Amino acid sequence: MKDTFGSLQNKVLGSKKKHKTRALFGPEKNKKNHRPENDGGMVRKNLEAENALFHSRMFICIGFSILLIIVLFINLYYLQVISYEDYQTRSNENSIKVVPVVPPRGIIYDRNHVVLADNRPVYHLVMYPNKEINTRKSIEELNVLLGLELSEKEISNLAFQAKTRKRFAGIEVADLLTEEQIASFSVNSYRFPNTQVEANLKRFYQFADIATHAIGYVSRINQADVDKLTAENKIDNYEGSTEIGKLGIEKFYEDELHGETGSREVEVNSHGQVIRTLKFNPPKPGHDLTLSLDIRLQYYAQEIFGTMRGAIIAIEPSSGEILAMYSNPSYDPNLFVRGIRANEYKRLLNHSGHPLINRATQGGYAPASTVKPLLCIMGLNEGLIKPLGSFFGPPAFKLPNSSHLFRDWRAWGHGWMDLYRAIEISADTYFYDLAYRAGISTIHSYLDRFGFGRSTGIDIKEESLGINPSRDWKRARFNQPWHLGDTVPIGIGQGYWTTTLMQLAKAHTTLANRGQVRTPHLMRFITDPSLNNEKVREYQQHEEPPVFEIKDKENWNVCRAGMYLVVNGPEGTGRRAFYGAKYKAAGKSGTAQVVAIKQGEKYNARALKVEHRDNALFVAYAPFFKPRILVAIILENEGGGSSKAAPVARKLMDKYLVDLYPGGYMGETIPQQAKLGMGGTVMMQ
Repeated sequence: MKDTFGSLQNKVLGSKKKHKTRALFGPEKNKKNHRPENDGGMVRKNLEAENALFHSRMFICIGFSILLIIVLFINLYYLQVISYEDYQTRSNENSIKVVPVVPPRGIIYDRNHVVLADNRPVYHLVMYPNKEINTRKSIEELNVLLGLELSEKEISNLAFQAKTRKRFAGIEVADLLTEEQIASFSVNSYRFPNTQVEANLKRFYQFADIATHAIGYVSRINQADVDKLTAENKIDNYEGSTEIGKLGIEKFYEDELHGETGSREVEVNSHGQVIRTLKFNPPKPGHDLTLSLDIRLQYYAQEIFGTMRGAIIAIEPSSGEILAMYSNPSYDPNLFVRGIRANEYKRLLNHSGHPLINRATQGGYAPASTVKPLLCIMGLNEGLIKPLGSFFGPPAFKLPNSSHLFRDWRAWGHGWMDLYRAIEISADTYFYDLAYRAGISTIHSYLDRFGFGRSTGIDIKEESLGINPSRDWKRARFNQPWHLGDTVPIGIGQGYWTTTLMQLAKAHTTLANRGQVRTPHLMRFITDPSLNNEKVREYQQHEEPPVFEIKDKENWNVCRAGMYLVVNGPEGTGRRAFYGAKYKAAGKSGTAQVVAIKQGEKYNARALKVEHRDNALFVAYAPFFKPRILVAIILENEGGGSSKAAPVARKLMDKYLVDLYPGGYMGETIPQQAKLGMGGTVMMQ
């Protein structure tokens, strides 16, 4: 037992010695974990090394701090001194906004100073997008609150605009707010801090569709307008403007009516709402226009048209002033001012009467027999006919070596006639023969100088040129040569010939004025409202040269006398329409075929579609010696010119000469008896 215990004790002691030996003579421990030896219980340190390390670190920190301070002061100097103006401007932009002030558009009056186009205050709901406010949610709430009836697509579009607009640039949520909507918003405005009601002026046409085709309208500026204004260096003057003239007088005199844009500097808050105005530069209002139209005559024209399609023009021959210009059917231009809706525009486009077309200046029509007095001027001047030269009018005219018959409107013909009677009874065969002998080149030349196939010069841009046919025209249009058979119907205003009602009125104005040309126009004078309505400009009627060199001025009187017989002669086609008139007029009727009638067939209106029936035309002026008014009318698919168009022309002339302006010249006091060849004896007054 002792031996065993002793052996175990020796093993334990031996293992302790081995462990101690490994601890004393084994590998060195990590220096980081090595602790300095104790010297009498004290730790020994290298103070000099530690002091040197501390001082070096301190100098580095101080130097770095000084460098940062220097950089800071340099940056402050740059911001506060060098870049002061730049940052001052940026700072102002965050609180100061320059807002363009749109000038009031010029007012349009009729000849008696009745307002035709005015500006009325309207209220809009404008939202200024803010990142802290949910724009879409606000629009949806406003839509319910005010009953705006915005579709989901419109709401999405407004929300998209809000994301793409610049800061402080508002989006129009609704326009033309009612008083009830304004009141509802005012009560709930605290819920929409970035939304406010704004007021501006909106164009308004109080006579709606009565003068649309003459006055035109304004509508939203589109990209095409922006491009045009930019090209003309006018875009800066339209800053803030949303509307521009699109048609009629509004477009033609846009520069006069628009005015000059002003500005105001305002202080705004973070929501873009105006706090106060700092500076105001007033705009210069547009000039006012006084037109030659008489709105009473214009209104009466609409009344007598009823449901008939067509147009009517009334002109003062001596000046060229347009007294009335009405196209039926018409439309309300206020729809375009507020922004016409897709379904409304579609209805106008699909309307069977095509109301968007100005039939007075854009409609292309065969002039029919209304041009016969003008062709008489050509025949007399070229020596092809004489006032008292006899002509036998058969039932039809036939070209040499041809079997085709150009029929007269009277199936049995008119018998013997001269120029006076040919105009009075509107004999077709007389003018077939005249056209055949004159030839298309001569006819084209005279028609060109009367103004057919070219612009009349009227001060609206919506004007067609019509067709004044010629050999070159047919070759260019159809790649075919001109035939004699093409010339014959030109003599009665048919065939390839088309004209506008305005061209026809201008040509007859020249005849009524005995060769003196007058340009038809709507503007009388322009005034500046900022200068106590001082006249800025009056319409200057340019003295145009005579249409051609007339060999005998008496020729004008001969053709005018023929037109006098139409209304006052024993066989005149317009005598019934003007029976009992308080003035003596001269005129010419016309019935234009829309579709050709085959050889051997008779015209039967009832068997044709409405749109294939004849057009009715009439041109008249009065009083005869010194005309105060000339009326030209076209009635689409209404039949005979003398039976349908002449009575309407008479009504308009009565309204002007008897009702509206009864104190003017009404004819000579003493009638003059005149024997006008085969046309008979009449009393001219």
